[in-house]
Order: sequence, then C-alpha cells, then structure tokens
Amino acid sequence: MSEAVVRIAARGDGVTGSGRHVAFAAPGDLVGADGTVTPGPHRQVPPCRHFPECGGCQLQHVDDAAYAEYLVQRVAGALAQHDLACEIRAPHLSPPLSRRRATLRALKAGHRVVLGFNAEKSTKVIDLEECHILRPELFALIASLRGLLAKLLAPKRTAEVQLTLADQGVDLLLKGVRAEGFEAAQGLVDFAQEQGLARLSLDEGLGPEVRWEPQPATVTLSGRSVPLPIGAFLQATADGEQALVEAVLDAICEAQSSADLFAGIGTFALALPGKVVAAEASRDAVLALKRAAPAVATQHRDLYRRPFMADELAGLDAVVLDPPRSGAEAQVAELAASAVPRIAYVSCNPATFARDAAVLVSGGYRLDWVRPVGQFRWSTHVELAAAFSR
Repeated sequence: MSEAVVRIAARGDGVTGSGRHVAFAAPGDLVGADGTVTPGPHRQVPPCRHFPECGGCQLQHVDDAAYAEYLVQRVAGALAQHDLACEIRAPHLSPPLSRRRATLRALKAGHRVVLGFNAEKSTKVIDLEECHILRPELFALIASLRGLLAKLLAPKRTAEVQLTLADQGVDLLLKGVRAEGFEAAQGLVDFAQEQGLARLSLDEGLGPEVRWEPQPATVTLSGRSVPLPIGAFLQATADGEQALVEAVLDAICEAQSSADLFAGIGTFALALPGKVVAAEASRDAVLALKRAAPAVATQHRDLYRRPFMADELAGLDAVVLDPPRSGAEAQVAELAASAVPRIAYVSCNPATFARDAAVLVSGGYRLDWVRPVGQFRWSTHVELAAAFSR
C-alpha cells in the first residue's frame, strides 16, 4: 500500500506520514511498499546534470513551493524543540545563478584537473560542466582555471579555489598550490590580466599573498564602497543580503542608537540609522569598515571571549547580531539581562538560533517574528532574520 510524502527532513530526505525516510522524494510523492516512488505535484525535473551527485545542491528535485515550505518547517521545528512559536513570515528565495561567492575543490588527475564541489558526503570532486547556482561571472572562470591549475598542482594533489564577486570583478584565492620561479609567478599575473580579475591571491600555507590587484578590491554595501579583505565573509547573494538588511531594519523600528555585533565588514552596520557601534573579531574586517564609514564606532573584539556586558548595552535602542553557526551563547546571556528594547538576530543555523532565542525569551523578550531566507538555492542550508522586543 502506498503512502504520501508529507515533508522534507533536515538533510533533504522525503518523510512519509508514518516517518519513513525516502531519498530524493518530494512532498506529495507516493511511496509504495517496495520503495517505488510515484511523482507528486511538487516534484520537478532537476535542471543540472550533476544532481544529485554534486554536493552543491540537495533539493533540485522539488519545486519552489515545497522548497519554501521546507525553510519554514526547519525554522518551526527548531523553535518547537524549545517550546517556542511565533509568526514565521514568507521565506525569501534567492533565484538560480545568483551565488556570488563559492569555495570549490580542485584535484590533479593525470594531466587534467577536475574542479567543482565535492560530491555529497564524499571527498570526490565533481568536475563541473554546468552550474545553476553560481553567478555566470564565476562559472565562466572554471575552464580557464583548469588550465592554470594544471600547471601549478602536483599529481594527485588537491587545492581550494575561493571565488567572490567584487565590484571590480572576480576576487580569486588559490590555496594549497605553489607558484615557484619567475615563469610560474608571471603566469599568475598573465592569467589575472587575461581574465580581467579584480584580484588574485595565493596561499602557499603561510597565509594569502596578493599576486595581482590593479586597484583595491571593494564591495558595495548599502550604497557604500567597502574594502574587501581576502576571504572576508560576504552574504551569499546580493538579493539575500538585501532581504536580510530589510528584515533587520524592520526589526529595530528606526532605532537611533544601536550596536551591530559580529559586524563583519558592515553588512548591517552601514544600513543602520543614527549612532552605530560595530564589534567584530576579524582585524581586517574592522579596518575595512572603519575606512568605509569613519562615523561608525568600530571595535576589534572577540564576542565569545569578551561579550558586551549588560551595563555596556545600557541606553541603546537596539542590538543587531549575526553570529557564526555556533550562535552567540555568551553574548545572548548578557542581552537577556539587559534593557535593550529591540533585537534583530540574523542566523545561519536554526538550531543554535532557537537555543539562543529561548534564553532571550526566558529573560523577558518576546519573539515577534522570523523570516527564513534561502540564499543557498536548492540546498539544506537555512538562514533567517528574527525580531525580539521587550
């Protein structure tokens, strides 16, 4: 007897009403006793030839309605683990071909180089012949990069390739390769010129070294040109960044004094009205933000070891925080003891967000709403912005 798939589990499997997990099943599919899957209304033909082997995507087989519902359920499920509930707003979905940063793997196999994402749950590198998530400017470099890396990589050795779209073009960082001698060094410069790169950097094991940067690489945030440090965090898509910024501004309700914690290079700090304090552990990011916006009171501060204490937060109208995947446990404890009227929390991990949200709620805050954001198109990676008030 067949049973219907009712939802998508956290790692992308379809789940039936009885709790049976079925790989690559979509909501509405019917699963027979022998495992046969009859496609339902939310199944679509995956657009990429590399799906499902490539680890860049896990959900190309579901339509946008099912993908959006998956994002909502991930957030709702995480909140339910802590007995929390709130308004969950309609998700923002980044379109295909919109990822402006990516980390790829390269492997020298014989005389050729394979370059792409790792296979799902594997160290195997999928040699990309097409990609439906990367910005075209990034994917256009793939073929030429194979030729460059074939000269730099030793046989059976791997390298990491970081691509970021800056204002001036593609910012390329190669890790795990060496360019020894004049010819190899000149080859890097020639490649950068031919491809019109914004910057080319090489990390041979001692940290990134710029080999080509005709003008300082920048990225525009909230209308301001910000120096782009090598390897700096940048939201995955420009439209996803805008959705998160709009959510943050909605959450803080025109606050005229605020702190942006885990500020990075200023994704949110540069959009905030009034007086802004911005704290970040990366020295390069702090310097970049300071150069872009001298009026922002920047602090080089590790918020895990030295969070803002409740008395330091006194007098602020709002706090914005966008911590790494591990969340902001120490900082949230101080926020829960503070009198800050509004908090905007941006997260890339629903589980640690829900844990931190429970601490804030126990401290007297109300969780007003959450908006999921699907910047990593067709992946199981979920981001969100949330509003708290007291």
